[in-house]
Amino acid sequence: MVSDNEILELLQQRNEEAINALSLKYSNYCHSISYNILHSNEDADECVNDTFLKAWEAIPPAKPNNLAVYLGTITRRLSLNRYRNNKVKKRGAGQITLVLDELAEVVPDTMTNFEEYEENETISKVLNQFLGSLSPKQRNIFVKRYWHLQSIEKIADEYKLSTNNIKQILFRTRKKLKTNLKKEGIII
Repeated sequence: MVSDNEILELLQQRNEEAINALSLKYSNYCHSISYNILHSNEDADECVNDTFLKAWEAIPPAKPNNLAVYLGTITRRLSLNRYRNNKVKKRGAGQITLVLDELAEVVPDTMTNFEEYEENETISKVLNQFLGSLSPKQRNIFVKRYWHLQSIEKIADEYKLSTNNIKQILFRTRKKLKTNLKKEGIII
């Protein structure tokens, strides 16, 4: 399999083989992120294709340090945009509504656009420090739920825990995050 550095070099050279290499290495990863949001294979496939196109258009000049995270972020944003469009058209499903409801008590009310959070350096720093303070298991469960938008049932199955146990872990983690955000002066 082609390494990330080799893929980035192909992208820098504008070599079309980069798209094939991205597809071989990252299709399943990006598809799982998109599918967890959209619950539609067709929509997820389109978002994955759009992700690779966006990466092709952005690199160069962009030089991501972590290609998987870079592609995951693009996929997630494209999928959330498609989810919003689908919702307007009264179709679509997924975990997004449930996840946003769970985070409503933690996420500051003053922001109107979730992407504004991702762009804010202070919040990013606080979130990164918070995630770094969690045990690997807590962090992975939190990220699987709130970044990858996986269902509680899927996470429970993966960790061989009950759904109630996963819900409890998530509840306690959200409570810690809320306390941490308040401590850092982020209005909730």
